[in-house]
Amino acid sequence: IGVPTPGAYRELINSDSERYGGSNMGNLGTVHTEPIASHGHPQSLQITLPPLAAVMFKPE
Repeated sequence: IGVPTPGAYRELINSDSERYGGSNMGNLGTVHTEPIASHGHPQSLQITLPPLAAVMFKPE
């Protein structure tokens, strides 16, 4: 997923979390950008997106 700002991104919400009755598959709280352009942005994130789930990230 392309992002504008390099650095760490914290997973705010993962609907597959155990908290919501899911299988707890996710990104272990934080992911870091890679200098690979994507979706019109200079940086990108490689994330785990569980099936039928939604995730939300915020730059730290």
